[in-house]
Amino acid sequence: MRFLVLGAGLQGSAAAFDLLKNPQVKEVRLADLKVDVLRPFLDRFKGDARFKPMALDVKDAAAVKRAMSGVDAALSAVPYFFNGSLAAQAVEVGIHWCDLGGNTAIVKEQQKLAPQAKEKGITIVPDCGLAPGLVNILAEAAIRRLDQCDSCRLFVGGLPQDPKPPLNYHLVYSLEGVLDYYTTPSFVLQDGQPSTRVALSEREEIELAGVGKLEAFHTAGGLSTMFEKYRGKIRRMEYKTLRYPGHAAIMEAIRELGFFDTTPLDVKGQKVAPRDLTIATLYPKLNQPKARDLVALRVVAEGTKNGKPAKVGYELVDRMDETNGISAMMRTTGYSLSVTAQMQVSKTIGPPGVWTPDECVPADAYLGALAQRGIVVRELA
Repeated sequence: MRFLVLGAGLQGSAAAFDLLKNPQVKEVRLADLKVDVLRPFLDRFKGDARFKPMALDVKDAAAVKRAMSGVDAALSAVPYFFNGSLAAQAVEVGIHWCDLGGNTAIVKEQQKLAPQAKEKGITIVPDCGLAPGLVNILAEAAIRRLDQCDSCRLFVGGLPQDPKPPLNYHLVYSLEGVLDYYTTPSFVLQDGQPSTRVALSEREEIELAGVGKLEAFHTAGGLSTMFEKYRGKIRRMEYKTLRYPGHAAIMEAIRELGFFDTTPLDVKGQKVAPRDLTIATLYPKLNQPKARDLVALRVVAEGTKNGKPAKVGYELVDRMDETNGISAMMRTTGYSLSVTAQMQVSKTIGPPGVWTPDECVPADAYLGALAQRGIVVRELA
């Protein structure tokens, strides 16, 4: 198996690390604009002939196709807005493709590649990180265990193990991405029909063993295309982000005051976008590379089984790998990407075409692979 990983940031580096740990993987090309300084946990693979860091601009289509030549699959951990064109290039070259996604409009763009993917005998799997990704596979597994599903609710959060006020939060992925989630409306199913919710709204308390009390609120992207798939079939479906209590109210106030706006304002003769100022101010305070994180996840589906009320649920609390310096978010997101790609190449995922993870990933095999990596999802009693 030979792979190309696009993006040498946190998630891409974690995916590369996981691929390289498999002796059956013969080559891993890790591509980014600059690859002269890599994550410390990849140092063990310096000198390993299988590991090939390479400089690449994903906006250079010809260079991307050259990088894709000779591999079995490409994994994308670059910003979501590149994934539409990059997936099309993967289809043209004739290799499997998977990405972290997070934007449903891009997924719809990729779905148009289905005829070509089928012709080439390959799979295109967008939205296959943590959320969307792992959480959707669990939601699908829970729904299938019921005869009739009335409600399916998904909760995911990346959190500091040692929260510090006032936000009780540190960055586990890009601050740009966080602000996107806090400003973009969320799609849900209400009475079986698609509806939207304002980000950070409808806050509720959730308690997880080993973590304690958290708050849940609406954010976009986590359902991927499931709200369309189950339209008219499931009465209620929603995705919410988890944070420590009080976080959402502060972020909502900052948002409503205009600090997330992108329209430039005149500030002493200079044009400044409030969002740019917010990022510049918050990033040094929230970027804590040495802070320990955890990922909390819960999926609950309710309905009937054998004519009786029934509930099926899954829960995960994963913590940073301190030995290797790999965060819980990198494990649950980057490793999920790697597992998906390896399942594509081994033909565990199929048939050829374009599929979201809930449509094509066999849950038992996938969860078994994560468990081998110490990411253990438990079934709720």
